[in-house]
Amino acid sequence: MVISQLYRRHNPADSDTIEGRFGYSPLPLEELVPLQGRPGHPGVMDSLVSAIWKIPIIDHHAHNLLLPSNTSQSLLSITSEARQGALGYAESTLAHIRAVKQLAEVLGCDPNFEAVKSCIEEKRTDDAWLKKCFSGIECVMFDDGLDGDSGAVYPYDWHDRLTRSKCRRIVRIEPVAEKVLADWFRWSPLGAPVQSMVDMFSKDIKAAIADPDVAGFKSVICYRTGLSIPVTTHSEIADILTSEGKGDRFTRLNDKPLGSFFVHLTAQLLDQSVPGGASHSSKPFQFHTGLGDNDLSLQDSSPSQLQPFIEKYPRVPIVLLHAGYPFTKEAGYLASVYENAYMDIGEVFPMISRDGQERVIKEALELCPTEKLMWSTDGHWFPETFLLAVLQAREGMEFVLTGHVRRGTLTTSQAIRVVEDVFFNTSNKLYDLKLDLQPSPLIAPYPGHRIEDSETVDPAPLILFLSENPSTKYLRLQWVDYTATNRVRILPIKHALSLFQKGKSIGITKAVLGLLQDDTISPGFTATGEYTLFPCFDSLRRGERPGYATVQCEFREKSGEEVPICPRTVLRKAVERAASNGREFLVGFEIEVVFMTTRTYSGNGGYGGTEYGEVPVSEGHAWSTSRALHNSGILSTIEAIIDTLEKSGIVVQQFHPESSPGQYEFVTGPLPPLQAADALLATREIISTTAATHLPGCPLRATFTPRPYTNAAGTGAHIHISMTPETDYRMFYAGVLKYLRAIVAITYPNAQSYGRVCDGIWAGGTWVAWGTQNRETPLRKISGSHWEVKCVDGFANTYLALSAILCAGLQGLLDKEELVIKDCAPDPSTLSSDERKELGVTEGLPRSFEEALEGVGALEKVLGREVVECYQVVKGAERKMLESMVDAPQRMWLIERY
Repeated sequence: MVISQLYRRHNPADSDTIEGRFGYSPLPLEELVPLQGRPGHPGVMDSLVSAIWKIPIIDHHAHNLLLPSNTSQSLLSITSEARQGALGYAESTLAHIRAVKQLAEVLGCDPNFEAVKSCIEEKRTDDAWLKKCFSGIECVMFDDGLDGDSGAVYPYDWHDRLTRSKCRRIVRIEPVAEKVLADWFRWSPLGAPVQSMVDMFSKDIKAAIADPDVAGFKSVICYRTGLSIPVTTHSEIADILTSEGKGDRFTRLNDKPLGSFFVHLTAQLLDQSVPGGASHSSKPFQFHTGLGDNDLSLQDSSPSQLQPFIEKYPRVPIVLLHAGYPFTKEAGYLASVYENAYMDIGEVFPMISRDGQERVIKEALELCPTEKLMWSTDGHWFPETFLLAVLQAREGMEFVLTGHVRRGTLTTSQAIRVVEDVFFNTSNKLYDLKLDLQPSPLIAPYPGHRIEDSETVDPAPLILFLSENPSTKYLRLQWVDYTATNRVRILPIKHALSLFQKGKSIGITKAVLGLLQDDTISPGFTATGEYTLFPCFDSLRRGERPGYATVQCEFREKSGEEVPICPRTVLRKAVERAASNGREFLVGFEIEVVFMTTRTYSGNGGYGGTEYGEVPVSEGHAWSTSRALHNSGILSTIEAIIDTLEKSGIVVQQFHPESSPGQYEFVTGPLPPLQAADALLATREIISTTAATHLPGCPLRATFTPRPYTNAAGTGAHIHISMTPETDYRMFYAGVLKYLRAIVAITYPNAQSYGRVCDGIWAGGTWVAWGTQNRETPLRKISGSHWEVKCVDGFANTYLALSAILCAGLQGLLDKEELVIKDCAPDPSTLSSDERKELGVTEGLPRSFEEALEGVGALEKVLGREVVECYQVVKGAERKMLESMVDAPQRMWLIERY
């Protein structure tokens, strides 16, 4: 379905289309689905994309490379199983066209087959080229029975030089059986018992079972007589062998009863190799299924025909090769219902089209557990088959898994586990390789596929959004600087589409992250140079006013490189680091806000200003009292705020009055950290805008400042955090507590913040401590890994605050930090010095911003030097500017801005 059709489906009475409305030619919907985590797109899936391109691959089924002197095979065979005359048509297949394009980009030649072929022939003996083709492959298991003892290929162990770990053999049983039969007919006397032949075959198979270089076995009975494998008795075999009187008939094992006999015999020997009562399995037994040349009968190649065989040998792992293509779902089903059945999704890369490959991955994941799913190249003869298979498999996994994460089917960590299982873990365990998963360098096999970040903007997510929100007229590109000032550029939507359609965005001065609230440039920053403002469309949502959409942005260098001091980038990298260590988080906020009346006045020289005061019905306003909701104007404003938040996709779980006059709290639902921070900023903007515009002639000022009134309760921005998996959460919070005095410089980033560093006011108190359901400690344990961080207020840059907390906690996990501070039940300030010492409560929180800023350098280890130094410079300059103001005007100045 194209976007214009999608638009009309949502708006059947409206003849206007996206094409006409926005001047953009519609594309197929499937092309517009955004890959949020693609290389070059900042977003929460960058860690997944990095994993897909870094995780090494155990190639559990491939074939030996041809010797340079062997020119008997056509290069066309790298993308086709066709033979003879049919192979000549391969050049018009999508698989071939794609392969030629990719190889041309790697080789740097013209994108046509003759040019590619010529370059490959020149590189046939180039070791560097061979290693490039095997880049990202940990080890290979070679079925060296394809070419037998012809001397046309390298031996399997020669390939060790191309991989990081030692290669192994897969023994193809048909050549073993054919050699045994030939020897038996040649040397055995006429009428010799069949058992002697069985013994010869069994001896060879047992030797292979005992050989540590043999990882498993394989049968190509699919090619010979199909995958229906009946049980054949010794007497039946004797009749077959003696009926001819000589072995010429068996130079190729095409006899169904005889071929089936050897397959069953191999499975029996494998089963017997497992000690009685042992819980583990034998070496695996691979079966060619599906995709192959015209030597097989397609209808007899479905893996479903192996079902009786799989049932008969429960201690023998049966590996269904080549995705069973085109019977992929059958293979997935068998792997899902039989403990000893495993599924491989090899050979389809690069033998079928890109769409087909993605469909195979999707169908495999429909039923097959990822712990039973593995991948192989089925590389053969030409090193380029390995290169193309690895490249295309990673592309396919990226497309499918980022889609699952984007739709919420998988979390990022779960998707990374899928990649680890398919590319490495399943084969490593099944073949008992005992290898350690050590990430490879980023694999970028050809210049056109950039793994590094790019400044190119993909408009697809915006187009999809507009199809569902066609009344959008303006797009707000937002970012938050180091003073926590929300800054914005607004683009008319038609221009935004035109700009992004060209892959471009807008430039912003490099001074942007060094600006103070009044646009003064902090020391060390300069107006020279420009960043690219990069829209992160995973944050795209409806805005605070009708006709507006909002998207959070990150900064990029013109080269496409990340800007390490960009606050949103800092948090994204923190989340990625956590995910790479197997940890995911959910974050929720208690959003406290004070609504104030506004009064404008005129001053000397015609200049005036605005004063803020208490809203009506201040008397009787208290925590959770219904009296505080009797002002219909306030309640109407709150209802309008919640309406707008819901339209923007932000879930409000509850709201209630707080203690200070005009103070209310909104609680939003838990989200992953980056999305939670994005949603918080959107929520605050919606609250502020709605308060200022909802009541005609009675605008309200919504402020998030910590102490808008000196004689009333303050305003916090408490953060709730939980961790998955929960194990070792005590180490995480031990890390947070270890760095808490430094973290406070970011979470309490203004002199006024320290008006809340008091005991007895439910603001987290003055001591570095934690307690179960204790609101007088800066960390309140709620349940398990769900804790609340109370020492945060509305002056904090949310991205930096969350980054500091998560990075400190993650460092605690990495250092296995012990939680030496004990659960503190009472208010720590009410305890004696000895009592606090007994609980491990020995440090107080900084009592001023100056003191906190002096200690923020401790965060360099977890946040990085560049971020901490930038913060020190900007906040130091801001502190000097604010100190020059008189207290009351300063308070109003901050209320105006926060």
